[in-house]
Amino acid sequence: MNIVGIFIFGILGYLLGAIPFAVIIARSKGVDIFSFGSGNPGATNVKRACGKFAGNLCFFLDALKGFLAAILPVWVSMFVEISDVQILCVAGLLAAIAGHMYPVFTKFRGGKGVSVTIGGLVAFMWAAILIGLIIWVAAYYSTKYVSVASILMAASLPISSPFLYGAASIQTALAVFLAFAVIYKHKSNIQRLLNGTENRFK
Repeated sequence: MNIVGIFIFGILGYLLGAIPFAVIIARSKGVDIFSFGSGNPGATNVKRACGKFAGNLCFFLDALKGFLAAILPVWVSMFVEISDVQILCVAGLLAAIAGHMYPVFTKFRGGKGVSVTIGGLVAFMWAAILIGLIIWVAAYYSTKYVSVASILMAASLPISSPFLYGAASIQTALAVFLAFAVIYKHKSNIQRLLNGTENRFK
């Protein structure tokens, strides 16, 4: 296994993921995103606080972090011979998600990782995330809960991946891990849903 490569792309992925675009965009509008709404530094809360354009920009930039972290080993392998490219892609993506969820630049107060996961999987598992996005859209427009849509999208990944890539593939292992990670980060949303206090996005 390419331990040096995992370390290098892991560090690069974490630093990419840790860029707090939600905080930067909200601050440019005079908003402390940690003190607004749910306090979550993510695209949904930015959209509530700063408007549709700002929220969509935040989503795009966060997704781009995941995409770049996952695709970087592939790009490097076009110029330098490296082994275990798929493993390095996974390492970069997981590090970017960790960086987004626990960014060193904001004292480890980060988002829930949905947009970064989507961006990374576009690079690495586009078919699975396409199915997940269809589920997200259907769940969101039927419930108006972003959290429900995100949880169901995450849960779909380990269900579709064995059919698309094989049960023993690295993609399926990644899908299982990501589903647990994203759903775990939504534990406060799940509690609010159970209590009937979760906010619908209007």
